[in-house]
Amino acid sequence: MKVSGKKVQWAIYIIITLLCFFLWRTLRPVKIIAVHNRSSGFSDVLVDHFPLTVSGKIAWWQENKEMLKSRYGIPAPAFTENFSITFWLFGDGYMEPDEDERLCFTDMKTKKKCIEKNKTFTVDYSKNTGLFFTTYAGYHRINDKGEIVKMNFN
Repeated sequence: MKVSGKKVQWAIYIIITLLCFFLWRTLRPVKIIAVHNRSSGFSDVLVDHFPLTVSGKIAWWQENKEMLKSRYGIPAPAFTENFSITFWLFGDGYMEPDEDERLCFTDMKTKKKCIEKNKTFTVDYSKNTGLFFTTYAGYHRINDKGEIVKMNFN
């Protein structure tokens, strides 16, 4: 079976287009839209362009945790030194409440104070468990060698 030159050109075009889209998608800087503090030790960060992979999310956290602390005051541990930071995709922006389908922020005094519940990443710390990360792929932590390891709770 012969493959025509046009089919090869189209295949190359599609591969290059997909590669460019992937690079564009992964190289865009993370944009922090807002930070909301629910209660002692619990913070919500609304983001656009968050990394897609587990390793990308954890690497972003490691590179930006000092900036988050200095600029936004998070993590803000409770009196027990525990904290939890949840990163939410901002999506279509703030919306009006819709029963229990949306996450609403009580620190906002406007009608549009809710977002779709699209959690992308959580960073938790407690004295008992240490620092660990929650993503779509489960729970992870960084071991003594600096490797990202999946945690098993069996």
